[in-house]
Amino acid sequence: MTSQKVFHLSPLIRITLLSLYVALTGPLPFLSQVTDAPVPPALLWVGISIGLVALYAALSERVILDDQGIQVAYPKWIPRFFRKGWSLPWSSVKELKPRTTGQGGLVYYFLSNEGKAYLLPMRVAGFARLVKLVEEKTGIDTTDVYPLAQPWMYFILLGFTLLLLLMDGWTMINYEL
Repeated sequence: MTSQKVFHLSPLIRITLLSLYVALTGPLPFLSQVTDAPVPPALLWVGISIGLVALYAALSERVILDDQGIQVAYPKWIPRFFRKGWSLPWSSVKELKPRTTGQGGLVYYFLSNEGKAYLLPMRVAGFARLVKLVEEKTGIDTTDVYPLAQPWMYFILLGFTLLLLLMDGWTMINYEL
């Protein structure tokens, strides 16, 4: 019998990014109405709703580890053309290779025996446990593998997002829409 571990995207990251989306796009229909913009508010609400569903879908990633390998998957309601996911057997993992991002951060890729690269999901809740399980299954030393963004960064972003939401609400109430 295989033991399966499932890691979901961190709730802090999901809440922060969804809140930021609402804070940035929510005022647009009201601004459209106040300024008599050529785009009707109803059309903006439709676009914002579609965008919110797409963002939620992208944030529904889950990482599944079992005795056979690692898999990044999405719920069945998400079309495969939108988010495919991937699967890699432990026997095919050659190494874990670090790469520098354009912003100076560090991400890690699984390199397979076939030469393909698979991004190590770094925004999951329980990342340290995930990395420990990867080390146990592959024998690759993961002592230097850390998440790309620390939780305090998302707490700061969430704080500023909440301030933005408060300002949006205060502005709309005081403008008497």
